[in-house]
Amino acid sequence: MRLPRKCSMTNRADFARVKTTGHAKAGRFVILSTLQDPALDTIRTGFITSKRSAKRAHDRVLMRRRFRALVQKHAPQFAEIRRFLVTIARPGASQATFQEIEEDWVRQARRLGLFPKPDASAQP
Repeated sequence: MRLPRKCSMTNRADFARVKTTGHAKAGRFVILSTLQDPALDTIRTGFITSKRSAKRAHDRVLMRRRFRALVQKHAPQFAEIRRFLVTIARPGASQATFQEIEEDWVRQARRLGLFPKPDASAQP
């Protein structure tokens, strides 16, 4: 399954708005930025893979595919789906394995509060 086109950020102003007014957390391989927007009907994702993160175009495309797979896998578990989500590759991400990138991405998502809080009353 692929991400529908309506889930992609295509407007430059949206990227700028997430950068200026959103929240971001940096990890070893990725920087994850998010901005909640009740006007959206679903998640809008954007991926930034610059030449600084990987010199070869092949590596940048591979990173975007990996980021897309992470959003497909984990976004349905988000507490609030109406948000912008930008994933920025850091230098060294092209040499990392998919599991390392996934661990870093999920860690940053948890730090941003994207996943629902575990219910303390459910534990014995």
